[in-house]
Amino acid sequence: MKKVLFALVLFVFAAVLVACGQEEYEIAMITDSGDIDDRSFNQGTWEGIVEFAEEEGKTYKYYKPTEVSFDAYVAAIDLAVESGAKVVVTPGFLFENSVHKAQSTHPDVTFILIDGSPHNVTDWGTMATYDGSAPDFTVEDNTLSIFFQEEQSGFLAGYASVKEGFTSLGFMGGMAVPAVVRFGLGFVAGAYYAADEEGLTNFAFAANRYLYLNTFAPSESTKTTAAAWYADGVQAIHAAAGGAGNSVMAAAQETTGKWVVGVDVDQSNLSDKVVTSAMKGLAVSVQTALTDYYNDEFEGGQSITLGVAENAVGLPTETASWRFVNFTVAEYNTIRTAVGNGTVNVPTDEASFVTFVTALGYTPSQALLDTIWP
Repeated sequence: MKKVLFALVLFVFAAVLVACGQEEYEIAMITDSGDIDDRSFNQGTWEGIVEFAEEEGKTYKYYKPTEVSFDAYVAAIDLAVESGAKVVVTPGFLFENSVHKAQSTHPDVTFILIDGSPHNVTDWGTMATYDGSAPDFTVEDNTLSIFFQEEQSGFLAGYASVKEGFTSLGFMGGMAVPAVVRFGLGFVAGAYYAADEEGLTNFAFAANRYLYLNTFAPSESTKTTAAAWYADGVQAIHAAAGGAGNSVMAAAQETTGKWVVGVDVDQSNLSDKVVTSAMKGLAVSVQTALTDYYNDEFEGGQSITLGVAENAVGLPTETASWRFVNFTVAEYNTIRTAVGNGTVNVPTDEASFVTFVTALGYTPSQALLDTIWP
């Protein structure tokens, strides 16, 4: 009898522990160096997850690593899995190493890596790896790598800016990471393409108006630099810099006739000085991948690249977001179609950029090239 009572007590105690245990969250997102309220890359991805999860009745949670490091990212992923994650979304190339490890450590978990592809290389100069083994670039079947053609989105923004009448432009990138570099080179290429159409033979994108801030966080120094550029005649600055873009907007807000080109998502709601935004379909791409996962149609083991042809990048055309006066939506649709069908081949690296700009009759300075590709 005592044994029966003891077993019953243990059963009840175990039941109480389960009832009071940690809630499980089946969809997880790990933030990169920013946060979910950066009004840019992280937030755009997170909002896509939230919308999907709430519509489909799925539990979800985000996890912020303790620091920007391989070990911290791996620990955050492990915590998410321990908390019940079936799908882990990681926005940003900084997760390439950690997802490479996690996709093998957690073979039953699905990973969606945005703007990166798994690998174990930690130093491209020496090809050193985080585990001391040979370089490996395997995308396991439980992982989908998603890239965007940011250069196309940047191109359309640069083209539109010059067509609007802005002939003095600036670019501020958060860091010289691949996606930001693509936004920047596209923005400059689009400006040159429009300048050629407008017959602006003396157009040149100044090297000292192209800058990587080495941070995605807002700061007074970024605002001060942007204000100095505006005071020196710059009419519009493309801020591909996450939260740091807010500092550029603040500078534009304090002067007359100055504009900001936003990034990643439609940022027109952040400031009436955002003339347009170079967007990429963060929310849509994540929602599509999640839908495929829950429909047992997830196709991992590959990297995909989405651009204009897939309606994944471009400028917002809603009336509330369209603040161009001279450049029309019809004109935008024309150049967008040309980019999408390959009539206009937007450059993707330094060599193709030089060829592209030179063919238009311009000569990009070596200083500019060294700034874009430091």
